[in-house]
Amino acid sequence: METKAQIIDARHPKRFSGEAPEQRVNLRSGHIPNSVNIFYKLLLNEQKCLKTKLELLSIFLEAGIDLDKPIITSCGSGVTASIIILALKQLDHNQTALYDGSWSEWGLRDDLPIATN
Repeated sequence: METKAQIIDARHPKRFSGEAPEQRVNLRSGHIPNSVNIFYKLLLNEQKCLKTKLELLSIFLEAGIDLDKPIITSCGSGVTASIIILALKQLDHNQTALYDGSWSEWGLRDDLPIATN
């Protein structure tokens, strides 16, 4: 079955892959299966502002994101995922949702699958 929405995780690649341990007690390491990692800092320039539209577009396309489909953003706690939404808005992508529980919720639940790589 094809997933209708894509999931983008804004966390550091080592947290996403499970290489780095999570800082919260009892929080498993890894990511939501089938999610894509785009570290939020990749979207920012040296002045900590969003990169140009062309640069943002390149980042999303290189990550395999289809901008014609809905996107759910996630991170550790729901904060840095909003930077991804802001970048998507710059590209006129409006089919977005923020998973406010993010990894701090998903990683605590034993009944939800995780992936590592």
